[in-house]
Amino acid sequence: MAIIYQRSLFSWKDIDDLGDLERLQLVIDTIPDGDLMHGLRVERQNGRNDHAVAPMWNSILAGIVYQHPSIESLRRELQRNAQLREVCGFDPLKGSCAVPSKSAYSRFLTHLLRRSSLIEEIFHALVAKLQGALPEFGKDLAFDSKAIPSLSKQIAKRGDKRGEQDADWGKKTYLGIGADGVAWEKVKSWFGFKLHLIVDANYELPVEMKLTKASVSDVAVMPGMFEGLEQKHPAIIDTCETGIGDKGYDDGKLIASLWDKYGIKPVIDIRCMWRDGEETRSIEGSRYTNMTHDYKGNVFCHCPQTGEITKMVFGGFEEDRQALKYLCPAMQYGIECKGASECPLRKGVRIQLCADRRIFTPIARSSHKWKRVYNKRSSVERVNSRIHISFGFERHYIRGYAKMNMRCSLALCVMLAMAYGRTLQNKHELMRSLLKAA
Repeated sequence: MAIIYQRSLFSWKDIDDLGDLERLQLVIDTIPDGDLMHGLRVERQNGRNDHAVAPMWNSILAGIVYQHPSIESLRRELQRNAQLREVCGFDPLKGSCAVPSKSAYSRFLTHLLRRSSLIEEIFHALVAKLQGALPEFGKDLAFDSKAIPSLSKQIAKRGDKRGEQDADWGKKTYLGIGADGVAWEKVKSWFGFKLHLIVDANYELPVEMKLTKASVSDVAVMPGMFEGLEQKHPAIIDTCETGIGDKGYDDGKLIASLWDKYGIKPVIDIRCMWRDGEETRSIEGSRYTNMTHDYKGNVFCHCPQTGEITKMVFGGFEEDRQALKYLCPAMQYGIECKGASECPLRKGVRIQLCADRRIFTPIARSSHKWKRVYNKRSSVERVNSRIHISFGFERHYIRGYAKMNMRCSLALCVMLAMAYGRTLQNKHELMRSLLKAA
């Protein structure tokens, strides 16, 4: 935390509870910003020192906690709110004159940009602290991306420093079938960036982030994010059991690497890539001619006598064999089957994962467990919603990759710091609440 070295003859804390300011105080007390504060003080030691580093940094955190869309909005609140000024650490004897000017904040933010790597270190330090404080933190990881539009709507002309030079256009297509059975399609396009996140699906807290241009594919970024997570937080990789994503991450190489490289069971929705109109197919190279499957991983047996098609019973995953076991429905459920005596599937069958890495995964797509685990994917959507609404990205004035990346990092640091503070207070019910005071 940024320590404030000053004494006050009169303190608002003497006569009034912090109230809503308790959230800011919680963040200030728990965020591990010592290295960042030291670096900023060292850089300033031979320069102007009109405003101390710690109060300015704390006020930047206040702008995020209280959803100020701009520095000017934050400055107006600081000039009006004496209690907020004191919590940030500004000299109470100077009154509103203690609030730094717009140019002072501009210079301070420039210095912060030079130390964006230290802000990322704060993020990972908080992730490590939460892993030590929360049981099974990282057991289920969900991943998704979030569109973050730029303030500008197009690339600025060369030499225009006020315009947007780093963003581009992105597009995301949503497909579905309505209640009336009619297929629908919705295309969302935006000019700006894309925030890729890996979050703990049970606690709804981020563990890894990456900002890219809007056009960058989700599936192209995720392998590198897991590599980074393995380097920075190997204990989380060791703890993780499942990796959960939507159809945007339906890629055979990603699915295979999660299991083969990290031992993480992929629970990723699948797209239909069969273009020939077939509903089922035989497994290539299989000796069982009366067994087929669909693109969602359901396995069917065909009666040798009547040709009747029945869904086979999932019998579990055999890790030592790297295979999924499926059992005869007639044997398991007592279903009458005229060809049971001559059916080669009556004793069950094993399907190797390598038969199709997209379709056949360690947690079978046809199992109830797959559906139960996949429902946790909504956790990353809720994190995205909090970023959009509670941290000011719904309306902002940010241009440029560097500024946007720093702003996203700061927002996620505040989210983690608040969660860690609530954990230390043993108020886990408030851990995900960004707006409620204790």
